[in-house]
Amino acid sequence: MSLTFAIIGCGRIAQRHAEQILKIGKLVAVCDIDAKRANEMALKYGANAYDNIENLLLQEYDIDVISICTPNGLHATHTILALQANKHVLCEKPLSINVADAKKMILEAKKADKKLFVVKQNRYNPPIAFLKKIIAENKLGQIYSFQINCFWNRPVEYYTSWKGTKELDGGTLFTQFSHFIDLLYWLLGNVKEVKATAKNHAHPTIQFEDNGAVIFEMVNGAIGTLNYTVNSFAKNMEGSITIFAEKGTVKVGGQYLNELEYFSVNGIETPNLPLGNPANGYGFYQGSMSNHDKVYTNLVLALQNDKHEFANGDDGLKTVEIIEKIYAQK
Repeated sequence: MSLTFAIIGCGRIAQRHAEQILKIGKLVAVCDIDAKRANEMALKYGANAYDNIENLLLQEYDIDVISICTPNGLHATHTILALQANKHVLCEKPLSINVADAKKMILEAKKADKKLFVVKQNRYNPPIAFLKKIIAENKLGQIYSFQINCFWNRPVEYYTSWKGTKELDGGTLFTQFSHFIDLLYWLLGNVKEVKATAKNHAHPTIQFEDNGAVIFEMVNGAIGTLNYTVNSFAKNMEGSITIFAEKGTVKVGGQYLNELEYFSVNGIETPNLPLGNPANGYGFYQGSMSNHDKVYTNLVLALQNDKHEFANGDDGLKTVEIIEKIYAQK
């Protein structure tokens, strides 16, 4: 399948998308309200440049998939426009920054009979994929409890433009740690109740928390915690999930959920897993692991086969629901 793509939003993450699109299809057009940035990206990747999404959708009528790489608070608007133009959509995380918008996006996809996918790249980290497999096969038995740690660094200089605003960023759980919330749902199911607290200690210019703590009770009876911060001194420290279960204990850790740090499971030897991809480097800070190669490989498979598992709008909605539930406790 040879697919044609457009990218809306020409910031840093858009470069990751463009690199992978060229491996599986053709990047036809890019769009950014900053015309200079759009032109630079278009020149680099051999695409047409636009500074208005409506003009792009009007003129580039034969595009198959639109990749949405704009600020969080614009995901819903841009996704809905793309779906109404009869395009499939791959939306960067988070799907949106409120449940109401996420539901509108899903409804528009159904109306258009088009696919709405969301980037959930940490699902492809080798130790996470292995953990998902043994949970699905009931190798751990009953899950008793869990602990999720997200200890990263975001300096004050990181928060420029839309970052740090409630309107376009939404909060630390949306921008930095929504992948962890996705894994909570993907591995352990629905959340029943949450209790949470959060504060801003070191980032006076932003409009929300820079650290927080959450207690969960899951529908399946498991209890657990999420501790998160962007105040780890000078660099990212840890991204981890530990599961305590009837038949074993497993910790996936490292800086980016990329190492099997502890494994003791009844009847299973510690696996020899492949190395994951390196983290996204952005100069003075690092993002999460770069699994966009696997995202685009699975996007193609999901378009070819409706039964192929790939994170869709409903998965994205679950993340938004859980984060909204946490923030309601603040």
